[in-house]
Amino acid sequence: MNSFFYQFGRYLLLLKSTLVKPEKGKIYWRELARQMVEIGVGSLAIVIIISVFIGAVITVQTAYQLTTPLIPRSTIGSIVTNSSILEMAPTVTCLILAGKIGSNIASEIGTMRISEQIDALEIMGVNASAYLILPKIVASVVMIPILVIISGFLCVLSGIWVGQLTGVVTREEFIQGSIEYFIPFTVTFSLIKAFTFGFIISSVSAYYGFYTVGGALEVGKTATKAVVVCCVIILLADYLLAQLLL
Repeated sequence: MNSFFYQFGRYLLLLKSTLVKPEKGKIYWRELARQMVEIGVGSLAIVIIISVFIGAVITVQTAYQLTTPLIPRSTIGSIVTNSSILEMAPTVTCLILAGKIGSNIASEIGTMRISEQIDALEIMGVNASAYLILPKIVASVVMIPILVIISGFLCVLSGIWVGQLTGVVTREEFIQGSIEYFIPFTVTFSLIKAFTFGFIISSVSAYYGFYTVGGALEVGKTATKAVVVCCVIILLADYLLAQLLL
């Protein structure tokens, strides 16, 4: 328990030194643009692949469960759309991104720590935490919601395609169910989760990387620990947000 409060307190102190006004805006903007490309564009391919298969699987499994003729087939479209927007797109996508983005951030900053590059920045009077971590946090909370929007759209679109190809539901029935039972707040809730998860992934991974101690072996262990902790916190935050907002 003491270790938890120590780690949490050190994490808050790191955030305090990170979330400050940039010293030289031009340098920060350049680094922010690089991080946005790396996080957003670099993760686009895996998000597309995951989303297409998630939408296909949800459609097939939902059709398998709804075998009774008493339930209209348009219900498949409603279930696939709502579950994709509410849970699959934000949560599953961010869990995957935690493995990709989180490990990259932790290993990058961890390598700079053990090679004493962070110490050199601090000796030169540069706020190392703000320079290294702030652009990553801002890029994550901007790009991850965009990736979640793309993921939700592709989940629904692949559900329509698979439903039509397999014959379990026509495109018209799918769209009818999606529109008829659509709740606009689900989109807002999904974006709230995406912003929260994006902040968790970037800040927690950067924290573990920033306080890496040892050599190259410890960098790998730090990256693994950062991914595991990010996934656990994402699942916990998912439950808390659902409890508070739904």
